[in-house]
Amino acid sequence: MPNISIIYFSGTGHTTKLAEAAQKGAASVAGVTTRLIVISGEDIVKGRYHNEAVFAELDSSDAIIFGSPTYMGGPAAQFKAFADATGGKWFAGAWRDKLAAGFTISQGASGDKLSTLHYLFTLAMQLGMVWIGLPELPMNDQGINRLSSYSGVMAQAGQESPDIAPNAADKRTAELLGQRVAQYAVKLKK
Repeated sequence: MPNISIIYFSGTGHTTKLAEAAQKGAASVAGVTTRLIVISGEDIVKGRYHNEAVFAELDSSDAIIFGSPTYMGGPAAQFKAFADATGGKWFAGAWRDKLAAGFTISQGASGDKLSTLHYLFTLAMQLGMVWIGLPELPMNDQGINRLSSYSGVMAQAGQESPDIAPNAADKRTAELLGQRVAQYAVKLKK
């Protein structure tokens, strides 16, 4: 049974909504277990991320979906602290051949979200992971992939409550990414 972990940082709750949507999509695939893992500021001491329980969960995962809001054209500092702490995993090849994917959210329609997705992709590539993109065409009547991103999910939220934003189309896009990652994880387990 494949294990899928969604690890993310959320500053205002909007990224949490995308993480929950990705988990819902992954969990819709029979035979998959999912875990939401929040990057907590309490796990960052003097700028370094420390949480062996989280790393143990990720080590036992077949796929890891990364999530971070886009702040100032890149991932949140809290996510970056976590990413920097994966150096030991890189050195040991611990996550080699695990599936990976990612999502991000910011206020602007663009908001330089692509640079955050590229960061998540580069992190996964350095760790030897296999990236799963998003094949959904933006030209559909449900608004799925409305921001036209194929490297991962891009979503938009301003100052609205996380009960309002991200919108249903952006959450559905994250759901489809989670489902796709889970489907590939099942195929690889066979």
